[in-house]
Amino acid sequence: MKNGSKPTDGGWYLFTPEEKAEFIKKEPASEKLFRPWVGSEEFINAKERWCLYLGDVESQDIEEMPLVLARVNNVRKVRLGEGPNRKGKIAGKKPPAPTIKSADTPMRFFCDNVQTDPYLIIPNVSSERRHYVPIGFMNPEVIASNLVATAEHASLYDFGILTSQFHNAWMRVVAGRLKSDYRYTPGLVYNTFVWPDPALDQTHAIEQAAQAVLDARDAHPNCSLAQLYDPNKMPSDLLAAHKALDKAVEEAYDVDFDGDEEKIVAHLFKLYAEAIESRE
Repeated sequence: MKNGSKPTDGGWYLFTPEEKAEFIKKEPASEKLFRPWVGSEEFINAKERWCLYLGDVESQDIEEMPLVLARVNNVRKVRLGEGPNRKGKIAGKKPPAPTIKSADTPMRFFCDNVQTDPYLIIPNVSSERRHYVPIGFMNPEVIASNLVATAEHASLYDFGILTSQFHNAWMRVVAGRLKSDYRYTPGLVYNTFVWPDPALDQTHAIEQAAQAVLDARDAHPNCSLAQLYDPNKMPSDLLAAHKALDKAVEEAYDVDFDGDEEKIVAHLFKLYAEAIESRE
């Protein structure tokens, strides 16, 4: 698991749907260069956003696109600390050396973690009110920002474990906070989480329960994940699907805590201590 792409572009490569339409109207050839862009806000609240992605484009391919070239030049200046961002502000101090170095390749994101296969997406920031951090699968055409964590080649089983009460309980204890909201990071939450060692039938049960969660979401196509996972408004079929998944995951850990989160966390810390000891 890793974070998504970080443009360090001063906002010059990011567009609202309206800004994208206006840009394409003026520069029609640029339409093929746009790709959907998703961070925590866009994913959870079903907001549409776009990026001008030039990471796999040759410089000569945009020579006849003056508006695109202007954006590239603006990004170069931002990274050098010599030009304004989209809001008209110039950095008040000299950018870090890696940022200045990246001005040599302004068509590429500063951190380019663009996926080539379907991937799992986890918001880096999520409301403390939610019992489950909303996660889901994403098409590789969509570029994930550095405000989400991503995992390529994730399976239905992986989704099931990560969206279960066990993983969410672990996250609630070890994750950092942004104000009061949960701040999910791969290093602190994902890399320290001890997975179960299920039997084949337990794996299948988790996969079936995970699919049921996705099916329950699909039954409410007009609702954003923010609406679906509002603890006061969560649809009964989605809640039931999650409870069934929680039970399947608990059985994979060979325990019977009946959803008692205090016992779940204590058990996970016990497994973590054992895993650390086995490496010493």
